[in-house]
Amino acid sequence: MISKPDKNKVRLKRHARVRGKISGTAECPRLNVFRSNKNIYAQLIDDVAGVTLASASTLDKGISGTKTESAQAVGEAIAKAGSKKGIKKVVFDRGGYLYHGRVAALAEAARENGLEF
Repeated sequence: MISKPDKNKVRLKRHARVRGKISGTAECPRLNVFRSNKNIYAQLIDDVAGVTLASASTLDKGISGTKTESAQAVGEAIAKAGSKKGIKKVVFDRGGYLYHGRVAALAEAARENGLEF
């Protein structure tokens, strides 16, 4: 019997392929997105120094609603956290996920609140 490929293994393979092509710097960090079944997380990462400059997630206080609404709130929060640190331009890393649903909602909210990518 032929088994189906593990969805997360396929996503991680796709993510590794994308990560080989994009990288964040202090001037233009990488906006990384991780999506679990319940929550969504976003980080601004400087890959040269190997540090996280800012982060936001649905676990933060004041973020609630449906999954898509929460993703929009996380997008707003990461954009505000980035603007406090003087970050306007980022490289978007969708983490191997399709640009659809919660990932797209987070990205659009981040764009509307001042991040450029």
